[in-house]
Amino acid sequence: MITRRTFLRRTTAAALAFPAVVRAKSPNGNVQVAVVGCKGQGFSDLAEIGSHARAKFVGFCDVDSSRFDQALKKFPGVPTFVDYREMFAKLGDTLDAVQVSTPDHWHAPISLAAMRAGKHVYCQKPLTHTVWEARQMRLAADAAGVITQMGNQIHSHEAYRTGVKIIRSGVIGKIKAVHSWLGNRGNQYSNLAARPADRVAPPPAMLNWDLWLGPAPVRDYVPDLYAPFKWRDWIDFGGGTMGDFGCHILDPVFTALDLTAPLTILAENEEPHAETWPKAETISYVFPGTAFTADKTVPVTWYDGGRQPDLKLAQMPEGKTLPGGGSLFIGEGGTMVLPHVGTPALYPADKFPKQEKVAGANHYHLWVDGIIANARTTDGFHYAGPLTEAVQLGNVATRVPGKLLNWDTAALKVTNSDEAQKLITKEYRKGFGI
Repeated sequence: MITRRTFLRRTTAAALAFPAVVRAKSPNGNVQVAVVGCKGQGFSDLAEIGSHARAKFVGFCDVDSSRFDQALKKFPGVPTFVDYREMFAKLGDTLDAVQVSTPDHWHAPISLAAMRAGKHVYCQKPLTHTVWEARQMRLAADAAGVITQMGNQIHSHEAYRTGVKIIRSGVIGKIKAVHSWLGNRGNQYSNLAARPADRVAPPPAMLNWDLWLGPAPVRDYVPDLYAPFKWRDWIDFGGGTMGDFGCHILDPVFTALDLTAPLTILAENEEPHAETWPKAETISYVFPGTAFTADKTVPVTWYDGGRQPDLKLAQMPEGKTLPGGGSLFIGEGGTMVLPHVGTPALYPADKFPKQEKVAGANHYHLWVDGIIANARTTDGFHYAGPLTEAVQLGNVATRVPGKLLNWDTAALKVTNSDEAQKLITKEYRKGFGI
């Protein structure tokens, strides 16, 4: 079990701690993939991966055995498992790669086990449940030499690629500040100060509740409150709105500006509950400046739960409004509004010619192609790990609201708050540790 006392020491040693691995070879030239999490986003992911001509599924795993129906209908005859550990052991060297599409608290344990066995990994966003786990994922991918990809698929969409090119080409000048938001989703259970004991019930016969909980502390099953989807708002399992969308919406900000790790983080939200994420939050980061920013530092501000930046900052014509989610880049010579999955717009509009679009690509196929060519993707864990660290640092800040946190990324340490530092990692239930 990883404890808070030992995580820094283990982080320092982690790059040297992995055993030598030999990547599995596929005798028939296909990329042989196992899936953990087979319905909802898991099915969407496997359908896209499976549409690649060189991808072949060799195992489906889900802790709820009623959730194989769609996957088996589309890809019949694939062996099924309830425990990923059994699947990995059974498939052995016939397995090349693993897709992880589970609740957030399971991302790192499964992905790390796969990478340490020399398997390539596609893992849904946010890459991990904690800052510390994100660091371990990057180190493990580097050590194992595997091809990785995070499941923030808009990274490869023409909208985000076009926005990134506009910023990096200097069309609106160097960037002075960025505001990013998601306005139409609030955490649904932020008003619950305690678990609803009056709704406790036996889990469905098809669901292995102990395995669903995995590394999280034991709790009673409550219908339609945790599994299969509402886990996102609970601190033990998900990352709230920031965890759900931060790795999407902040992705083109990181890519366009070459951001690294924040220097400071400050959250403004109501006093947090012990169990659930805030309903609305404003998280202010300060990052080191880069070749694409106007100053030595650059502020990046996140809003959710109905909050948005001041419309006047965008320099939009009267009557126009900001999209429901996206980013506003404020440059020396104008602004760019980049909607979440939408065409970027430059303002003042009459100042800028129409911008040429950058072609998108299939995010899932890029991962399979990378495995075949032994070439890392632009969204591999070398990039997705630091992005996720920043996202989860925002979540840490919401649990100590109003406190400006100073971050030392080399030491993996909040230098001015013991309370916040304790939240960089977590304790794992016995038998499910990393």
